[in-house]
Amino acid sequence: QVHLVESGGGLVQAGGSLRLSCVASGSISSLNRMGWYRQAPGKQRDLVAVITSGGSTNTNYADSVKGRFTISRDNAKNTVYLQMNSLKPEDTAVYYCNAPYGSTRFLFSWGQGTQVTVSS
Repeated sequence: QVHLVESGGGLVQAGGSLRLSCVASGSISSLNRMGWYRQAPGKQRDLVAVITSGGSTNTNYADSVKGRFTISRDNAKNTVYLQMNSLKPEDTAVYYCNAPYGSTRFLFSWGQGTQVTVSS
């Protein structure tokens, strides 16, 4: 079973930047899709960004983060990144990564996530 460990979160002022990392304990090179998700207090976990690779690399973002966040992956390091710029207080949440398949399923158990707090 592959384990996912997210890191890089913290407290930042609005307008600041953070870079999150998600390291998998096993290879992710064969995984077509990897994604970042976030869950704010009292809310459901939502998709933030997905990166698809296999021939060509494609990315998709939630409307709320388009133009501010960038997802990338380094298969050699079994790592997925989320560069977050121009952070807003509404980006405050616990951020998780996982490998989605189908419309609602995920390949791995959820990790502990990494807390991102944006102050106004």
